[in-house]
Amino acid sequence: MLTSAREFFSRQSGIYAAFLEKQGPNWMSLRGQGGEEIAIAATEEPGGTMVSASSYMFDAQVAHFLTSLPPAAEPAVVS
Repeated sequence: MLTSAREFFSRQSGIYAAFLEKQGPNWMSLRGQGGEEIAIAATEEPGGTMVSASSYMFDAQVAHFLTSLPPAAEPAVVS
């Protein structure tokens, strides 16, 4: 998931591009034009991966990335 985020934000054009600055096992921070930061975390959960992202100036781009991700699997119903 983090690889997808890195590729997505580096493909953006002009002032909306952001590139990897720091990365840990389940998080990364990207830096954009003018020093703006995007923070993304991905945690494996039953049925999928929980992804959260935060940014001050890249709200529309972050929302576009999050909506491009596949939806979580429906939880199994136990009767």
